[in-house]
Amino acid sequence: MSMFNKFKKKAHKKSSKLEPVEPPVPALSAASNVTVNHASVLAAASPDLANITSVPQNPGVVEVLPLLKDVPLSDRHEVFIRKVQVCCIFFDFSDTMKSAREKEIKRQTLAELVDLVQSGFCKMNEIMQEQLVKMISLNIFRALPPASHENTGFNYADPEEEDVFMDPTWPHLQLVYELLLRYVVSAETDSKTAKRYIDHSFVLKLLHLFDTEDPREREYVKIILHRMYGRFMVLRPFIRHEINNILYQFIFETERYNGVGELLEILASIINGFAVPMKEEHKLLLVRALIPLHKAQCVASYHQKLSYCITQFVEKDYRLADTVIMGLLKYWPVTNCGKEVLLLGELEEILEVTEPAQFQRCMVPLFRQIGRCLNSPHFQVAERALFWWNNEHIVGLIADNRHVILPIIFDSLENNICSHWNQAINGLSGNVRRMFLEMDFELYGICEREYAERQARASELEEQRLSTWKKLEEAAAHFT
Repeated sequence: MSMFNKFKKKAHKKSSKLEPVEPPVPALSAASNVTVNHASVLAAASPDLANITSVPQNPGVVEVLPLLKDVPLSDRHEVFIRKVQVCCIFFDFSDTMKSAREKEIKRQTLAELVDLVQSGFCKMNEIMQEQLVKMISLNIFRALPPASHENTGFNYADPEEEDVFMDPTWPHLQLVYELLLRYVVSAETDSKTAKRYIDHSFVLKLLHLFDTEDPREREYVKIILHRMYGRFMVLRPFIRHEINNILYQFIFETERYNGVGELLEILASIINGFAVPMKEEHKLLLVRALIPLHKAQCVASYHQKLSYCITQFVEKDYRLADTVIMGLLKYWPVTNCGKEVLLLGELEEILEVTEPAQFQRCMVPLFRQIGRCLNSPHFQVAERALFWWNNEHIVGLIADNRHVILPIIFDSLENNICSHWNQAINGLSGNVRRMFLEMDFELYGICEREYAERQARASELEEQRLSTWKKLEEAAAHFT
């Protein structure tokens, strides 16, 4: 049998010298469960091409091939395809010693393909591009391993306590992702041709890979998708639509998805390119996806990126400020103090780019919530709210609307000064009181008198309540 193979190879070398025609693409089938056959396409292109020797099919056996730069020009396309075939063979990485030589051959082959695509040394025809993309698809589009919560039973894992999952196939997987990235960004890649293979189905499968627990893979997927969005304009609406669908599923169904942070990084870049005035579709992204993301229990893991996206919306269109503020108040936490601190910080960033007209629309419900934060027994919540008065822009907005805002938060400030358990909060509340005295001494005096009257009425009602209970106790004692 080996003599027959040698004879075939010699015959092929002779035929390649006689035929100046570009070598055909052999059938690609490197694994027992993968079969890709383009014989019909080749035969239709040229009857003579179908008769040329095909690549020997040895599932599980990695063929050692020469470097493409050492191969004659007439044979380069065929050797390229044979190298792609080698990269379609899969290995068991649970045992590092098993098939070590074959794994290294595949790794070196992938590294060579990356260099070839990056340098443009071997210009690829359409069939070569198709086979390359199919090989990449076979390697990266796979069933992801079970998530950590499925193994442990816990809904939410602390990233600082849990070991980060690292895919054992990464030595090969990284090179496949690098190859895809170089293919997408290469100047030699014709966008019209590439769009035939990088279609909606490909993008959808790529988006699903954001759910991997391996942060290295998510980072590569993020970079590749961002490059695709920039290069293939026809895919842009589809990418935005599918990102929205993933976020909707996360918000309203599962609240479990590993790649929310990476998706928000992509959205931040997309939002930065939105034209003004904004389309209704873009505003819906803000209202239906980004603002509701604050209600998730694990918001702390991606809050910084989410806050950046929302702030960009307000910077582009100041009229959205009150919509955003009212949306954040809608999802304000009741018992999660850590989330309150995050939202107070985000609101401060939004207020820095908020115009007076938009501020006036939402200042009453906003400062009612701030008043509750000032009286929070959790000192970090109260402290973060009091830090607002260190921001000159916010102090300016408050000063212009002090007749409305001071009566709302006056009770909270006085209660903090008189009875808050934390001395730092006592001091910060005293500083805020002095700022209001400097703004409008007369208004502060009015609020102080009204506060004293309310306290007197409250004391009177308390005395009446105690008196009523005492009478009830005496009546009950009389009947017993």
